[in-house]
Amino acid sequence: MTGSPATESVPYCSRLTASQRKNPMKTILIANPKGGSGKTTLSVNIAGYLANQGQRVALLDLDRQKSASLWVATRPRDLPEIVTLESSRGEDCLNDYLVIDSPAGLHGKNLGHAIRLAQKIIVPVSPSLFDLNASRDFLKILNDKKEAHKCQIGVVGMRMNARTHAAIALENFLAESNLPILAYLRETQVYVNAAFEGKSLFDLPHHLAERELEQWEFLLNWLKK
Repeated sequence: MTGSPATESVPYCSRLTASQRKNPMKTILIANPKGGSGKTTLSVNIAGYLANQGQRVALLDLDRQKSASLWVATRPRDLPEIVTLESSRGEDCLNDYLVIDSPAGLHGKNLGHAIRLAQKIIVPVSPSLFDLNASRDFLKILNDKKEAHKCQIGVVGMRMNARTHAAIALENFLAESNLPILAYLRETQVYVNAAFEGKSLFDLPHHLAERELEQWEFLLNWLKK
């Protein structure tokens, strides 16, 4: 791929078999124009969940840092397989799910393309003044487009600490977004430690991530709909 992350078009498989056309893969777009909002954390953990459910999962990493691609490369071979879309070609290019880790600054035609491609869009928002300001107009654009493109959109509060004024401000902001709030995910080293090993929460022994997994329940039920 060439060009800056904000201007790259979203690639898609060019050749599909007859069976693939009948059963197109479901696409989940993780998007927020603000860098550092938690897009990659959501992307790899959603991919990990789907893979552990027996789904064939591809990740499309459009972020400049390519953290999701590094995570896939680090992933132990004894865990359910996840591929990058770039490594999945021809007859095998269409999986059950495509999870897109979008770049910061996604807007304009590329945002429109991504919205048309996705069945579900998840917007992570962190509790900071800069994240809230960057997310406000983006959420409005998505809300305006969701009916025309028949996609489902939800928001996730990231790095939450319930005892802070920032967390309260984020809760109020999301409540005014007129979009479903899928989860509030607390700030914890569980995500960081799992990512170092190429793992998601759903690859860990249950007792190591029990509290975090509880916070994902509503989001996972929304994904299944």
